[in-house]
Amino acid sequence: MPENLPFSCLEYAQFVNNEHCFFNSSTSAVYLKAFVIYNSIQFDMRLILFGPPGAGKGTQAKLLEEKLGIVQLSTGDMFRNAIKNQTPLGKKVKEIMDSGQLVSDDVVVDMVAEAIEDPKFSQGYILDGFPRTVAQAEAFDNLLAFTGEKLDAFVAMEVPDEELITRLVSRGQGREDDTPDKIKVRLEVYQNETAPVLAYYKAKGQAKIVNGLGSIEDIQERLLEALGK
Repeated sequence: MPENLPFSCLEYAQFVNNEHCFFNSSTSAVYLKAFVIYNSIQFDMRLILFGPPGAGKGTQAKLLEEKLGIVQLSTGDMFRNAIKNQTPLGKKVKEIMDSGQLVSDDVVVDMVAEAIEDPKFSQGYILDGFPRTVAQAEAFDNLLAFTGEKLDAFVAMEVPDEELITRLVSRGQGREDDTPDKIKVRLEVYQNETAPVLAYYKAKGQAKIVNGLGSIEDIQERLLEALGK
């Protein structure tokens, strides 16, 4: 076995088909074959990571980004950057977020549609925080149909409200909507406006449910298992 062959490439080559793991040719040829197989597995996945505030979507999305080699697209990060830069949209979003309400569907959909035009998302992405309403989910389906792409996975993280409140109160981000009263408003908004998105994807046969309790490592393992990785 060539010592300078990246283990990750070899590991994925073995995963796909053991017959690809022969080393009776030059190191460069073996490397090239393994590298092509490796990239064919890592890329070209469009994933929605779904769950209530405090479920840990952002943390898990970052880990999946590293593991799968596809880029996280967080609507929360987009909004926070707009707020930080005090853009007109940022000021509007801040007012809405501080009240515990959701940003309007048209603003969110337009922002996501524009974002995924970036070449860095051409091989896939992990959507974190979108879609948050059934209307957004329907609009996203239309967008995928228009671009000729498909959604590869919708994975929902389930966490009891009591645990969500504990996590949100203790996470120490200093957000004005992380007070107990506003957290309850956010969870009510989630149940009324966002939770139906899970039913929408269940009806399409695309939803997978993952237990969001436990260590970060345990949850990550469950997510990868749900994705068949």
